Amino acid sequence: MPRGSMLRADASPPHDSPYHPSDMEPAVQVPTLPGNQFRLPPALEGLRRLAYNLYWTWHPRAKVLFSRIDATAWTRYRNPVAVLAGPVPWTDLLDNPAFMAEYQAVMREFDSYMADGADHWFQRRYSDALDGPIAYFCAEYGFYESLGIYSGGLGVLAGDHTKSASDMALPFVAVGLLYRKGYFRQTIDADGHQEHAYPDYDLSLMPIRRVQSQDGEPLTVEIELPGRMLTIAVWCVQVGRVPVLLLDTDIPENDNADRPITHILYVRGREMRLHQELVLGVGGVRAIRTLDIFPSVWHLNEGHSAFLLAERTRELVSEGDTLENALEQVRRDSVFTIHTPVSAGNERFEADLVRRVAGPLFDGDGRPGTGGVPIDRLLEVGRGVDGLENQFDMTAFSIRQTNGANAVSQLHAATANGTWSGILTKPILGITNGIHPPTWVGTPIRELFERHLGADLDDLDGDDDSARWWDHLDAIDEDEIWEAHQRQKLELAIFARGRLRAQFARHGEAPSVLEELERALDPNALTIGFARRFATYKRAGLLFSDIDRLARLLWNEQRPVQIVFAGKAHPADRPAQQVIQGIFAQSRSPKLRGRVFILEDYDMRIARFLVQGVDIWLNNPRRPMEASGTSGMKASANGVVNVSVLDGWWDEGWTGDNGWAIGGRETSPDEGAQDWADAMDLYRILEEEVVPRYYDAREKSGMPRAWVDLMRRAIATTIWRFSTNRMLHEYVEQLYLPAAGVESGAAAAVSTPPHEEAIAAAQPLELAKQADASHAAALESGNGAIDGVDGAKPKRPKKRKQPAEPLAGGSG
Repeated sequence: MPRGSMLRADASPPHDSPYHPSDMEPAVQVPTLPGNQFRLPPALEGLRRLAYNLYWTWHPRAKVLFSRIDATAWTRYRNPVAVLAGPVPWTDLLDNPAFMAEYQAVMREFDSYMADGADHWFQRRYSDALDGPIAYFCAEYGFYESLGIYSGGLGVLAGDHTKSASDMALPFVAVGLLYRKGYFRQTIDADGHQEHAYPDYDLSLMPIRRVQSQDGEPLTVEIELPGRMLTIAVWCVQVGRVPVLLLDTDIPENDNADRPITHILYVRGREMRLHQELVLGVGGVRAIRTLDIFPSVWHLNEGHSAFLLAERTRELVSEGDTLENALEQVRRDSVFTIHTPVSAGNERFEADLVRRVAGPLFDGDGRPGTGGVPIDRLLEVGRGVDGLENQFDMTAFSIRQTNGANAVSQLHAATANGTWSGILTKPILGITNGIHPPTWVGTPIRELFERHLGADLDDLDGDDDSARWWDHLDAIDEDEIWEAHQRQKLELAIFARGRLRAQFARHGEAPSVLEELERALDPNALTIGFARRFATYKRAGLLFSDIDRLARLLWNEQRPVQIVFAGKAHPADRPAQQVIQGIFAQSRSPKLRGRVFILEDYDMRIARFLVQGVDIWLNNPRRPMEASGTSGMKASANGVVNVSVLDGWWDEGWTGDNGWAIGGRETSPDEGAQDWADAMDLYRILEEEVVPRYYDAREKSGMPRAWVDLMRRAIATTIWRFSTNRMLHEYVEQLYLPAAGVESGAAAAVSTPPHEEAIAAAQPLELAKQADASHAAALESGNGAIDGVDGAKPKRPKKRKQPAEPLAGGSG
């Protein structure tokens, strides 16, 4: 399919339009240059198409095929393009009947996936609804660990969103930035200090290709900056059926000072960050226009891409629209997702900086046909809820200039409606985040679903009662579930031991210490996982509030417990780095050594091992600071049981029989007292409920029947309800179709949280004030310290206090 695959919503399709919604091929196709010219035998030429499509990242059979080509190269690079570019014994592979049969089977599955879009949810229900695709903008994407253009939860969510859009055959094109150095690689030194290193990626060995222009050359677009033009290269990574455009300024056409604009994700300097977001928003629109793609809906995932709204307004004014009409038209078909609970945590820039840097792009008198938008009018639209005229608030701008906005959980929606109440013209919706199960469910568990229930993780559809295989998990024998879980747990132990040995060898530890690590992480011991971005409000050190009590819990010889931590702190976040240092110190302390471990360089690979291989997933943020969180969803989909504060997704995901809730929905304004209360409840849950249920009443085979029942409930209550497929159903029906001017006729088909009354009773302004107060307190104190981690103790209440006013109904 040539360019022009999707049409402007208000345009009439030409007679020879290549876009037909019923076509058995991806709806949006982007022309690219060939990429790495490694040589393949003609009989294996299909490997090139497969390597350059991230389909392999969520289809284990395809990954295994590449590892069979060269296991050493696969282990080193985790990237099929790099494998195929190296020396490969092609003759041996061609003479291997088993390999050739597997290659042909994988290619049949891949080709069938790419061609068969008509029988998926969106095409079945809304095949003729949209004249153009959804254009999705995000500052980061987590598709796989070897493509380092993500830092954490936002990027991984965007990656999962894109993969589900592919699985569901949604007409979709995504836009982001190509970070040549990505996010930092983390090491932890012998004193527990986090160290940062930024790799230089060899793009010729990455599964990305330059987009091709109409004249067959590499495509570039330009944006105006003060005194110069900035040239932006456009790359494409294919994610199943979805093209993702990645923008890159590190090319010879630019000044040396401009080439690093897209080097580093979440760069600290404010002016450089502003340049990045202009490239994303303005450059992204211009790339889409140059490719003759005309979206029906524009989706901003967080406020980093807000300048796309200004660029689209400038376009319409230059075409002859009035400024007010242009603002309204842009607003009509744009939607926005907000991820941050507190207003102070959202992206802002000094107004004078925006005037100086963005002035050449937008500034004008706003008269039709002039191509300019008064910069002061844009600043006015972007004024925050505090009314400060010297600040441009990207979130406020996005809320005002979009048709609808959503928060990422039901509780977050209540908080966000309070935070932004001063500028809202309609409520912020709650569309709870989800995960992409094919990416996150381990192969042993996945094979159980497929073998016993005929499950197809690529095509989850909770709206079809006949397809709800997760309601029938009783059909899988308990021993098989336990055996599959133990396989994943052993894989975690083997991986973690290797990482720990390498880490401590680098520290110069003695051979006896390295030998000790060969026995680390006993697969038969109850294992707790805690892995996420280290921010102080997440309270990673809560478990260390009473070291002696924790030591007794961990070192029970009959019922041992072990804990694995992983996570990065932003290079500018010193308090969070101190938390890492404190946890590392405790992991080497005499009382806890051998039971507490921290793995360095947290990435998607470590995340997969952990969410698939631990027994308990621990999450204890300060409520209501966690907008959603998704790591617990990934764990639960694998049968890993959550122990969590009732915040973010767990506030609606906890059913009383699928895990445990720390505390309740009432919180104290005294953070020290709340920390202590939560720590005591966490110890109680582990000592009195978790450990006995895991170890007691085991069958002769060693299988804990009551625990496996809990695992079943965890899977059944998560696999669909907290999937990105369910999430996209809601985006389509609640945001995308209304923004495209289409009546879905199925808006009521979304699942209703069982605690709807509790959320409805929440006090949005009070939730917002509490979140803002927690954020301010963390900034003022400089830490979220916990005893034994970085020095500050939670407060033991001297006397019984009156309970705080409930922030949401229900007892938790």
